[in-house]
Amino acid sequence: MTDSWVAVDACTLPTVEQPLRVAEFDALFAQHVVRVERLSPTRLALLLSGSDGLAGEVTDLTDRETACCSFFTFTVSAPDHGQSEPGRLRLDIEVPAPRADVLTALAERARLARTSPTEPTV
Repeated sequence: MTDSWVAVDACTLPTVEQPLRVAEFDALFAQHVVRVERLSPTRLALLLSGSDGLAGEVTDLTDRETACCSFFTFTVSAPDHGQSEPGRLRLDIEVPAPRADVLTALAERARLARTSPTEPTV
């Protein structure tokens, strides 16, 4: 896996810290991603599974990422089943069209790292 999803020209995170942030996302993906769904070239949905603290962990990481890469829009919510599932949440990620390649690379990292290969990807 490469760090190709890091948009160096649009990221204000110091270069030395970028691999650490990538590692944080890789750990999140490896430990919690159940499904990766590409909704459009600029929208991605991840179904995550974990403990009660997962929402806080995801919100903290995505808030820090938005602070340095403001083109990302992250939304953490309950899965689309009409009711909350214990231990599951949905992470929607949206980028402007010129950053679709960044989202493609991020989606590929999530797919490669996910922990439940038996669930289908779309």
